[in-house]
Amino acid sequence: MSSESRIRCAALRDRVMSAEAAAELIPAGINVGMSGFTGAGYPKAVPGALAERIRKLNAAGEPPFRISVWTGASTAPELDGVLAEVDGIEMRLPFQSDPICRDRINTGKMDYVDIHLSEVSQYAWSGFLGKMDLAVIEVAGIREDGSLIPSSSVGNNKTWIEQADKIILEVNSKQNAKLEGMHDVYYGTALPPNRKPIMITDPADRIGEPYLACPMDKVIAVVETSAPDRNTPFKAPDETSRKIAEHILNFFHREIELGRLPKELLPIQSGVGNIPNAVLEGLDAGPFKNLTAFTEVIQDGMLKMLKSGTLATASATAFSLSPEGIAEFDNNIDLYRDKIILRQQDISNHPELARRLGVIAMNGLIEADIYGNINSTHVMGTRMMNGIGGSGDFARNGYLSIFVSPSTAKDGAISAIVPMVSHVDHTEHDVKIVVTEQGLADLRGLSPRQRAHEIINNCAHPDFRPALMDYYERALHSGRGMHTPHLLEEALSWHVRYETQGQM
Repeated sequence: MSSESRIRCAALRDRVMSAEAAAELIPAGINVGMSGFTGAGYPKAVPGALAERIRKLNAAGEPPFRISVWTGASTAPELDGVLAEVDGIEMRLPFQSDPICRDRINTGKMDYVDIHLSEVSQYAWSGFLGKMDLAVIEVAGIREDGSLIPSSSVGNNKTWIEQADKIILEVNSKQNAKLEGMHDVYYGTALPPNRKPIMITDPADRIGEPYLACPMDKVIAVVETSAPDRNTPFKAPDETSRKIAEHILNFFHREIELGRLPKELLPIQSGVGNIPNAVLEGLDAGPFKNLTAFTEVIQDGMLKMLKSGTLATASATAFSLSPEGIAEFDNNIDLYRDKIILRQQDISNHPELARRLGVIAMNGLIEADIYGNINSTHVMGTRMMNGIGGSGDFARNGYLSIFVSPSTAKDGAISAIVPMVSHVDHTEHDVKIVVTEQGLADLRGLSPRQRAHEIINNCAHPDFRPALMDYYERALHSGRGMHTPHLLEEALSWHVRYETQGQM
């Protein structure tokens, strides 16, 4: 299909222009919603053209030109990176992973609001974030009636289109034309007190429309592009990842034997990265068949599982694929179209659905403390890494919440298990399982003191285990209280020691 035929609406063909011309239509000081989720489906041309415009204004000594950028989740250097580099972003939400953007946040040059991904749409609809002035949305095509064929992510696009006063569309011919029909955009959500149950009882259920509705009078520009999504090279699982995966798979088998999980498990939610892919690889190599996924992103490992039959259905809001994964998807899209459903993120991450389906949530951590509190966002308590993303949506509401990490970082200078986390994203009440390459701690039904023994003995690296137990024992006998024993003067001393001496 040619690029020209991707714009099948005659009325919108008259609004085709260059990215540079479209960027001129974006004024300073506004809130801009942009498509994109985990490096998929983000606008490829307009952000770069806007960044170049800002660069020229800066060089000419003009007043600072900044906008607030709202997305689905992380995007790519062509969006976050280029705009952050020219200091063009005033406020960023709800998630990012760009190193330049991260630097601007941590040096105070950019404001950042870290939000549970399931809540962003409701925040916008409720007016908590202010008014959305303009949206820049990538699509795979425009139909004759002006409705939009979503591309490789749906994210918050439905909400941005509904909320924005003006819309710029990027029609990307690089996106596979056969994505059409893979999406399920639900128009039945409402704000309290008018909410109704979302009628999904199986990850394969479709309850919406395959297209995005878009009022044509809002569209002020259409830009044609042909550029690939950001791809993330897939790393073969290392020994640490394989050990973590082995602990989780053994746990699943025990739960099946005890009758607490069905042999098909429950719908899987998996964060992005090397460790989750190792778990997916292990599941694919095991005896499992007809598993399902109700998750945010589809990674290489899930494509393999769908192809082998280990995974029957995958429901998500976006892809996050390596170059090899993208080629595999494009070459076999007819096989995958019947097994993959892409939804908007306020459905893919909805707490109601995670609870109803009994999702098995597997997400990463930066550090866990001896009582099971999790820090998944801040390095040494103050420096933002990426954001909470959707982990909280699934951890609090899933049937099982599993958090994983290597037991050490920085060549052993940092312990992932600490006396007290320096920032709390997931409290002990939402954390059921903690796993490192050392072992698995099952925290269900345990008191804080019991959890401390389980985590220290099973998850901490042997180099740090004696010091953690010494801290716990001294806290236990400090006379300050025995329910959750702490030495307040020492609780964060491990982080202070790393900051001052380079090791914990």
